[in-house]
Amino acid sequence: MRPEWAKFKPVNIKELPKEDWIAPGHRGCQGCGTVLPIKLALKVLGPNTIAVSSTGCMEIITSPFPFTSWRIPWIHVAFENAATVASGIEAALKALKRKGKISKKENINVVVFAGDGATYDIGLQFLSGALERGHRLIYFCLDNEAYMNTGVQRSGGTPIFAHTTTSPAGKVIHGKVGWKKNLDGIVIAHSIPYFATANPIFFADFMNKVKKASLVDGPSFFHVYSTCPTGWGAKSEDTVKLCKLATETRIFPLFEVIDGRYYILNRKIDKPKPVEEYLKIQRRFRHLKPEEIELFQNRINEEYERIVKLCEVFAPPKGE
Repeated sequence: MRPEWAKFKPVNIKELPKEDWIAPGHRGCQGCGTVLPIKLALKVLGPNTIAVSSTGCMEIITSPFPFTSWRIPWIHVAFENAATVASGIEAALKALKRKGKISKKENINVVVFAGDGATYDIGLQFLSGALERGHRLIYFCLDNEAYMNTGVQRSGGTPIFAHTTTSPAGKVIHGKVGWKKNLDGIVIAHSIPYFATANPIFFADFMNKVKKASLVDGPSFFHVYSTCPTGWGAKSEDTVKLCKLATETRIFPLFEVIDGRYYILNRKIDKPKPVEEYLKIQRRFRHLKPEEIELFQNRINEEYERIVKLCEVFAPPKGE
């Protein structure tokens, strides 16, 4: 399918390094589902990685002056321009290789870790530019579905009906009005070499996707499911349960798209659990009426079936 993957070998969990490239002494909330995917991604990418982070929870909890949890080169930038800064780093590395300052054989990963606010909304045009220009970088959207760092305000990634401080659940309007923005479709439309959704609880699937992305000569994008017990009103001990339910209810399907053309479904859910099981353990949805839950359920099923159909119609050619 892609020449870079001709000799691709799945990640061997037993052979992964024992070192963590993000230190465990960060100040994340108990049950934070955003630190885990960073840890897993860096396990695969290793120390020869430069990370860029937009303003957000990850910046706050990992870098309270004078401390840092990052064990790799890390740059904090504004909310909107993480993709642009990463593009500049990637271009600078190319220039240094041309000038002989860095070996042309040295593989240095350039990655972005940004939240949904910085990706769906404030930084969308910067992301689009980086993808269109074809920079060799890996962008991780850590989607916890609101602006959590600044007080749980709704974002383009907030689900319909969710209660936030700027989409409160009142008697007339029940939480956020409108469905979650189709970020996946927007990114895929750029025809980038590699797109994937990822749920960190399915760690082998996630880590193998990261390894694939590291081999691609061009931009890769990950839409990563990230729980937020504080913002969602969920118990910290329910993080793993929420991650599993997100995929088992079809709310967050796992799939890949190659070159904007070929779709691959990674985990088919033939007998999904009811969406209500996912909604009922989060306070942000406790105001929902039965008819709203039914509407939510129907939309989720429609979206899932649409992805399944795309994976059937636009499957990679046999033998690739």
